[in-house]
Amino acid sequence: MSANQQLISEQVVAPPAAFPVTTDLNTQIDDLLRGGIGWGETARFALATLRSNPVRTLLTALGVLIGVAAVVALLAIGRGAQDSITSRITANGANLVTIRAGASNSGGVRGAVGEGASLTLENATALADQVRAPDIARVSPEYGGNAQLVAGSNNSNTRITGAVPDYAIVHSSTVAEGSFITADQQRTAENVIVLGANVATTLFPDASAVGQLVRVNGQSYKVVGVLASSGGTGFGSADDGAFVPLATAQRKLFGARAAVGGNWSVSNIVIQATSADRVSAAMAEAQAVMREEHKLPLDGSGDDFSAINQQDILATVTQTTQMLTYFLAAIAAISLLVGGIGIMNIMLVSVRERTREIGLRKALGAREGDILLQFLFEALALSGTGGLIGLLLGSGIALAVNMTGIVTVSLSWDVALMAFGFALAVGLFFGIAPARSAARLDPIVALRYE
Repeated sequence: MSANQQLISEQVVAPPAAFPVTTDLNTQIDDLLRGGIGWGETARFALATLRSNPVRTLLTALGVLIGVAAVVALLAIGRGAQDSITSRITANGANLVTIRAGASNSGGVRGAVGEGASLTLENATALADQVRAPDIARVSPEYGGNAQLVAGSNNSNTRITGAVPDYAIVHSSTVAEGSFITADQQRTAENVIVLGANVATTLFPDASAVGQLVRVNGQSYKVVGVLASSGGTGFGSADDGAFVPLATAQRKLFGARAAVGGNWSVSNIVIQATSADRVSAAMAEAQAVMREEHKLPLDGSGDDFSAINQQDILATVTQTTQMLTYFLAAIAAISLLVGGIGIMNIMLVSVRERTREIGLRKALGAREGDILLQFLFEALALSGTGGLIGLLLGSGIALAVNMTGIVTVSLSWDVALMAFGFALAVGLFFGIAPARSAARLDPIVALRYE
């Protein structure tokens, strides 16, 4: 063998060490066989598939989009309504218990609350006794009725409450102009009146009400104060009411006399507990004092009054509004399930359309797990896209409702995260069946699919 032939033979048998392509390629193939396709590459394949048909992608995600938007908007509106109701209840004062007149048992039949004239001014004095009721901080006896207020050519049919000076403290009322009823005005039963914000605006739209005269049932009353607006309207709102000294309401406006004993009667007695955690104790003390004053059985079987705890009312209203809000949100969430079913159907169609592609990928080395991940990524991308757009749409609806001023909405991150997480869970759940169907395809059968 010549020298040239020997040199060529050595080059064929032993390639130069400086040419490492074969070794690197073998390493990459080994890594691919051991680890399959990476998550990043799988996600890129999934997103590229969805981008190839944007109209179908958007329509598929539409159910999830509507569901998330409905859940976010309804929960925001519901929470806002709940906060509004809570603020209106607590606007009349904190830590309150209201004692109302009732009818005693007669022949085994109990009358309705408010039928009897069983509350008197002396009862209020007894409740204010710190020795007998140490957990009661203040007492506000009240007597109310409706009357027509007239100022010039303006008039207003208004709820008038006979009140004592402590009324403003107990009910957290703030005076915007002038002053509230004083002890001297209560003692002498003066013809003075304090107007709620809405009433003052109705009667005196172009001038200050303080110092003006109004006529109530043909009697002249001087306006000594106007309350600041509490933001509420309708029943129980101080903005739509007026206040006179309790003695004036009893003696001049409504002629209040108790049925027994000739004592001055009151419509209700509102007591304020010393603190929020002593409301139940104050209520129990008030009930005990009232039974002693009315000489009733201590077990409460013959009570001719009722005691209403403000915190119990607040808890009941809050629970009710929460239940209604979650019920509406659950109904809205049904559209998420419908959207998930839509995702599953479209993914199954996609598997059938891409059968040859799946077979080719498996023939080139893609494992079942790689195919499974790709289709799960597609399902998650569909539900995630719909969820994000739904969050924006739902927030926009809530803000639009808030701008109307009818309801104050309350948007929160926990609701947004819950709705988006539920959307992803729906996409994952309904994407499993199509993904498994695609992953289990036989590559030989898939390649021959027409």
